[in-house]
Amino acid sequence: MKSNNVTTKLHWDEDILRALKEDIPWEDVSANAVVPEGVRGRAELLAKQSGVIAGLPVFARTFELLDGSAETVPHVKEGDEVVKGQLVAEVFGDIRAILSGERTALNFLQRMSGIATYARTASKLLAGADVRLVDTRKTTPGLRSFEKYAVRIGGAGNHRFNLSDGVLLKDNHIGAAGGVKQAVAAARAYAPFVRKIEIEVETLAQLKEALEAGADIVMLDNMTLDTLKEAVALAKGRAEIEISGNVTKDNVAQYASLGADYISSGSLTHSAPILDLSLKNLKPLS
Repeated sequence: MKSNNVTTKLHWDEDILRALKEDIPWEDVSANAVVPEGVRGRAELLAKQSGVIAGLPVFARTFELLDGSAETVPHVKEGDEVVKGQLVAEVFGDIRAILSGERTALNFLQRMSGIATYARTASKLLAGADVRLVDTRKTTPGLRSFEKYAVRIGGAGNHRFNLSDGVLLKDNHIGAAGGVKQAVAAARAYAPFVRKIEIEVETLAQLKEALEAGADIVMLDNMTLDTLKEAVALAKGRAEIEISGNVTKDNVAQYASLGADYISSGSLTHSAPILDLSLKNLKPLS
């Protein structure tokens, strides 16, 4: 798998190199000790548990940055579900590069596959419902592009990528502006006309004020199920509706039939465990 697409070149190489430099400040003493000269080899990427694979291009690119001749041959596609013991891919290249890049490549792939697995599980619980599950900005610093990519591979969607991406007025913005109406008015005056204005509300009173102020999207934050039902009934047809606040794969199904347009969940990125994968059976090629 030669991962030379534009996305990789523009967005991933710098972050992968930063991770490699963290692990290899000046040399890999262990690899250079046991393999003093360049020898081409092969290793197997194996699944140690069942889940969804995401991040194969990042995994492959890690080795390519250490060895331009390295090649990863996948046996599955991005988004495929694998089972414990399955051969996921083969890696070919300079054995020193395989040894040096192994942990970094696996760290990326395990993290991204874990997020995709969590997102797939949560998304399936909303199957048949006319609502979209999306992530948040609760990501690992420096790894957001990888983690949000993994969310999409898992079948969920992305909320804002960053603070420049869109207007979302939260409780502290409301406090700083002096109220819901003032915050919406200020955002409307400042933001380009092509931008929607989203505002977080925690009570029905705030929701009514947001709707009267002309908010495009209302985020119903940390409301009880009964209050959510009332809120959705009030907002339906007047603004897009997002449900948010402590949503996990364990409780997301209870929000499916309420009539919201979106359900956002920080747990997609901040609470997903890794998918256990391993690089094994490294051998020289004769």
